[in-house]
Amino acid sequence: MAKRNKSLVRYYRLCRFICTDSRSAKLERERYEQVKKLTILIGQNQTEPAKRQLRSLVISNSLFSSSSDLYTLFSTVPPSLKFTLSNLLLTVCAEAKLPIEATDVYMLIRRDDMFPSVAAFNLFLECLVSSRQYSKTLEIFNQLVDLGVNVDEFTYAKAVQSAVKSGDLRRGFELMKCMRSSGVSISGFVYNVMIGGLCKERRVEEARKVFDEMVERGVVGNCVCYNSLIDGYCKVGDLEAAFGIFERMKFDNVRPSIITFNSLVGGLCRGKRMVEAKNMVAKMRCCGFVPDGYTYSILFDGHLRCGDANAALDLYDETVREGVRLNSYTCSVLLNVLCKGGKVDKAEEILHGLLDNGVVPTEVIFNTILDGYCRVGDIVKSISVFEKMEYYGLNLSCITFNTLINKFCDLGDMDKAEIWLKKMVQKGPPPDVQTYNILIEGYGRIGDFNKCFQILEEMEGRGLNPNVVSYGSLVKSLCDGGRLLEAELMRGDMVTRGVMPNAHIYNMLIDGYCEVGTMKHAFRCFDEMFEVNIVPTVVTYNALINGLCKVGKVVEAEEMIRQITDAGLRPDVITYNTLISGFAKTGNTLNCLKLYNDMKTCGITPTLNTYHPLISVCKDCMVTVEKLIQELSENKLTPDRVTYNELIRCYSEQGNVEKSLALHHEMVCRRISPDLMTYNSLIIGQLKDGKTQEAKELVNDMQTRGLFPKAITYTTLIEGHCKLEDYLGAYAWYTEMFGKGFLPSVGTCKELIAGLIKEGRREEASFIYSDMSSVKGLDNWSPDDYGGLSAVTKMQ
Repeated sequence: MAKRNKSLVRYYRLCRFICTDSRSAKLERERYEQVKKLTILIGQNQTEPAKRQLRSLVISNSLFSSSSDLYTLFSTVPPSLKFTLSNLLLTVCAEAKLPIEATDVYMLIRRDDMFPSVAAFNLFLECLVSSRQYSKTLEIFNQLVDLGVNVDEFTYAKAVQSAVKSGDLRRGFELMKCMRSSGVSISGFVYNVMIGGLCKERRVEEARKVFDEMVERGVVGNCVCYNSLIDGYCKVGDLEAAFGIFERMKFDNVRPSIITFNSLVGGLCRGKRMVEAKNMVAKMRCCGFVPDGYTYSILFDGHLRCGDANAALDLYDETVREGVRLNSYTCSVLLNVLCKGGKVDKAEEILHGLLDNGVVPTEVIFNTILDGYCRVGDIVKSISVFEKMEYYGLNLSCITFNTLINKFCDLGDMDKAEIWLKKMVQKGPPPDVQTYNILIEGYGRIGDFNKCFQILEEMEGRGLNPNVVSYGSLVKSLCDGGRLLEAELMRGDMVTRGVMPNAHIYNMLIDGYCEVGTMKHAFRCFDEMFEVNIVPTVVTYNALINGLCKVGKVVEAEEMIRQITDAGLRPDVITYNTLISGFAKTGNTLNCLKLYNDMKTCGITPTLNTYHPLISVCKDCMVTVEKLIQELSENKLTPDRVTYNELIRCYSEQGNVEKSLALHHEMVCRRISPDLMTYNSLIIGQLKDGKTQEAKELVNDMQTRGLFPKAITYTTLIEGHCKLEDYLGAYAWYTEMFGKGFLPSVGTCKELIAGLIKEGRREEASFIYSDMSSVKGLDNWSPDDYGGLSAVTKMQ
């Protein structure tokens, strides 16, 4: 029985082998049969049927494992037909966008000492380029050149395109030079590719030279060529040149496309020229183009740059009226505008409407809303958005968690930040370098430097390398806390760990030393930057200028402008503002105005911080002050509280009470809340005008607004009444001042006491002397200086 079973096993194995061998033989016969059919079709010049059969064999992969497997059977084909079949196979692979298989077939053809036809080869190159295999394209092209094969215009064009797409514009120019020397015509396509590549790298002037050469050679530029130049000029901010090319398009009878208009609208929006952008959209419509979603994205972005959320809302209403469907990208731009403008609730309302209309929720959209709520400080709604992201099954990325963690760090609530860090580990991706950088900055802000160091160690424990931002956050916190020695030690630790400090790190150290007036160490750090080949920036020089101004060395500070220009840098608005402020503190009006004129000559637009010290230093010349205010308005600046305070003080000290009160009324109408400085200046004006009752009413008004007089307010009132020789009124304010725990200066006390004695009010004078007897300056002052005051004080 056992022998019988063994015999059966051997029998079944033999049958399986015979069957398998039979199937293999059948498959091999079928493979050869297919090649035979192809050979017959080629022999009958039926190229298209042969091509269709080849395509079917390549795509199905049933008889042949690959195109190269099929090619190996061409060895059985007569040589006269093999070349044609090889070209057809390369063509089929190229047209089917199979770059790997096409490359394998090409290499087999070359191995057999053949070269494909120009048509098949060009299709092969097109396949490689469309598959973004630019290096392979150039490699094969170079092999051709080395073999001395004559290549045509198309082949050169694909090589140029590959060079440009791979970012090697120099190689692109070299290939164009070869085309000229070989007598190969440079087509409009090649010029388009070069112009487009140059414009993408913002080398627009070079692109213009290529364009001019194209025109000179009689090659007609198409819309793509003009669009590249227009877009290039717009992106470098040269709108005049962009519109010049647009006008040339019309002159050359080249019809613009919607891309043309979108590029121009984009340029205007980047330049914050929204009225002109709107007019360009109208012109687009006149030319028969309907603004698309991308057009609206550009316009929304323009309103974002201008900080005009209301205009963005109006534009959104327009899209609703016109039935424009917004995609996820356009939606995210719109929501970003609204969130940055503080209209986060409205943004979320619009989002829900868009979702109802078919917009697909994305991580980017919800992160925008989440970030918006964090910006306005509504952490509860931020968390609500996070929960909605979970509901929609959206990816909870590092950006999502980092936004929430960053907000808690801003609030100083590090316990909550740690809770969300744990949630991140549980629900989302592992914390990244930015997560830890946020935490380092948060703990640094509250002065918990030990925790900062622990986080650095934790990062390394998790396999994350702290970067220059990680150390920068810690260095900044140490500098802000005045712990400059530790900050310098941290910079040294960076180097030890292989993280090289950059200009930003040195700038923080220099600024830290400048803030405490240690200019010796600030300049030591500055000199060290050159020693370690770190190039100082304008920020570096500005920090040093600020430090010099703080210690009163304004002349030396001004001399640093020359160092800035010698370094190939340009002074910026902060440079000039710092110097103007420095000279204003010394009362040097002429130098302040000179610097102001210099900055305008250099094309630097003044800011409010330019005008604050200028108004203050020019207070004795109201004609100059009024001219400055006019220029402030011309620069489209709106006066802030500091500006109003400076102006009110100027007019008050000049005795123009009416003007100072008008400015106070104006600032209130603009919803700018007056502060103590505002009221102090108004009080000065009223007292100069002898209006003591009005001055008292101002004190009452400020208290009604929740502003309570400080020492400077009471001193102003006492001195004002003394100048009016109303010493009893001054004494009343002194009494209130002393009762509130404030002390007037020695000089003010002496002036008041002298006035009271002059009016025969020795008792009140005696009270002041008694109150202030312990104050330095009155200790050695004898009451006998005012005759009779001594007797009064002895009686008390």
